[in-house]
Amino acid sequence: MSPESRMVDLSTDEESETHHSPESKDDHSSSSNSSSSLEEFSSIVNIPDAAFIQAARRKRELARTQDDYISLDVKHTSVITGMKKNSDEDPESEPDDHEKRILFTPKPQTLRQRMADETTPRNEETSEESQEDETQDIWERQQMRKAVKITEGRDLDLSYNSESQTVKKFDTSTSFPPVNLEIIKKQLNTRLTLLQDTHRSHLREYEKYIQDVKSSKSTIQKLENSSNQALNFKFYKSMKIYVENLIDCLNEKIISIQEIESSMHALLLKQAMTFMKRRQDELKHESTYLQQLSRKAETSTNGSLAVGEKTPWILEEIESRRSQRRQARALSGNCDHQEGTSSDDELSSADMIDFQKTQGEILRDHKKIFEDVHDDFCNIQNILLKFQQWREKFPDSYYEAFISLCIPKLLNPLIRLQLIDWNPLKFDAVGLKQMPWFTSIEEYMASSMEDSKKEDGSDKKILSAIINKTVIPRLTDFIEFIWDPLSTSQTTSLITHCTVILEELSTCGNEVSKGKQDLLKSIVLRVKKAIEDDVFIPLYPKSTIENKTSPHSKFQERQFWSSVKLFRNILLWNGLLPDDTLQELGLGKLLNRYLMTALLTASPGPDVVKKCSQIAAYLPAKWFQSSATRTSIPQLENFIQFLLQSAQKLSRSEFRDEVKEIVLILMKIKALNQAESFIEECHLDHLKSVIKEV
Repeated sequence: MSPESRMVDLSTDEESETHHSPESKDDHSSSSNSSSSLEEFSSIVNIPDAAFIQAARRKRELARTQDDYISLDVKHTSVITGMKKNSDEDPESEPDDHEKRILFTPKPQTLRQRMADETTPRNEETSEESQEDETQDIWERQQMRKAVKITEGRDLDLSYNSESQTVKKFDTSTSFPPVNLEIIKKQLNTRLTLLQDTHRSHLREYEKYIQDVKSSKSTIQKLENSSNQALNFKFYKSMKIYVENLIDCLNEKIISIQEIESSMHALLLKQAMTFMKRRQDELKHESTYLQQLSRKAETSTNGSLAVGEKTPWILEEIESRRSQRRQARALSGNCDHQEGTSSDDELSSADMIDFQKTQGEILRDHKKIFEDVHDDFCNIQNILLKFQQWREKFPDSYYEAFISLCIPKLLNPLIRLQLIDWNPLKFDAVGLKQMPWFTSIEEYMASSMEDSKKEDGSDKKILSAIINKTVIPRLTDFIEFIWDPLSTSQTTSLITHCTVILEELSTCGNEVSKGKQDLLKSIVLRVKKAIEDDVFIPLYPKSTIENKTSPHSKFQERQFWSSVKLFRNILLWNGLLPDDTLQELGLGKLLNRYLMTALLTASPGPDVVKKCSQIAAYLPAKWFQSSATRTSIPQLENFIQFLLQSAQKLSRSEFRDEVKEIVLILMKIKALNQAESFIEECHLDHLKSVIKEV
């Protein structure tokens, strides 16, 4: 046998020994007893000699030292291959050949072992092939997962091995809920409804897109057809420069306007405080003088010479002004006048000259403010003409820029300048509707209304915004600091201007309600202050005031009629102030607290009936227009009781004619039940016809 064949047999034998060593150990005892099997196996195996083994060992070591390089020696290919396998199986630290015993004779095997040895190579080949196929399949699956980028958590089985694929069998034991036609129909209807809703939403979106496309096409067409873009740009640029110059001009002049406005307000306030202080001082001195007359002995012992020296001079001055007013009334033919109802607002000649001089200087400075300014920047009509041109040429950009909100702010300094000489407390003051700025704004708004496209535009609110932001604050200053509620002329003029303002504000709903409420609140507060500070009705013994020519009686009469005048001025606000507010001020605070006190201390007679008749004449008629009620308002209960008591006393005296006048007063204030009871109680049958006429 050649060495090559022996080498092959050795390697094969070693592999067989390696794979089946556990079984050989288990069957060692049985194989040793079987001699026939051993002889048969020994005859098959060829044992190499020592020289061949040493040569193979040297080749293997040489290959290891040369980094597993084996020379291409075709003579010993099979030997090298066998030695290579042996070298891979053995560890590097295995001992030398002379230290390790090599078994050259295989152990005897049983028939079962030999049959297993024969089938093992075929199984190994099959397993190696299947392992290679599995490796190839794994690699292919990995490459396919990378290619298609399967999402995380999904395990796609792409195995092509039919053995690994399992078919999920249907479990017949699983039970499902019963299904009928109604359930199926209900589910189909639900699904149909969802589809219909989706379809409708898609239709809405489609229609919206169609509109957007149409709008875009129209815009593109307008831009393409517009050939005057250069002119439009020129207009916008000129308008921008004009507005910037206008704002710079007004910012520079606003300081001067504020100074002149403050000077005029201070002048009018000084005059109003002069009248108020003089009236209160004169009232104080006259009341003190009358008290001194009542206590002559006490005043003489006290020796108040300083007061005594000053009081006669003040009283003489008061009487001098009264005499002048009497002469003026006599010349005018006004004979029906009560002392105390005239306004004591006369100035001395020196004070009048000083006031007119200061006022003239303020007005001259007022005219010099815009002397160096072109009319396009200080004339309201010219300014509005610029914006009107913008509105006519480019209405869309005009309204998008909210010019209606900018115009009141731009015109505010110019309007304040025109209002410097405006005094709403004068009866001959120019009305707001006659002022140049008012007419210019009305014309501007009227031209805006003619545009049918923008008939609901915001330009119609320009006038109300100007009144709310410019006129009302100035009017409020007059009411709080300058207005004298005891002056009928001032109150009448103020009511006229307030009526015009509130009518203009009423066209704008609730947008300017705050300005309106502030105006009415200032009126109420000023009236309350006048009642607390200016109403004074002294009370004297009846023995003192029975003499109508005595100074005590005259002073009380003047103070009473002065309070009645304030009562009338308060009720003149009927229609502007709420009814409950007027009733609280006029009836609650003035009539029941002051006037009724004076009436109760007076003796019943024609004078008392005249006073009561005058008070009832000032009451607003709309408070008693309800035909269903036969009782008057609660605040007049004290007044009604006083009338009934006076009528009872007069019915038993010589003044029986005044009883009818009292009954008429009761009829006017809707105290019908009380009047009928009084007539029945006093057996005044001749007055029943009066009630029937009512």
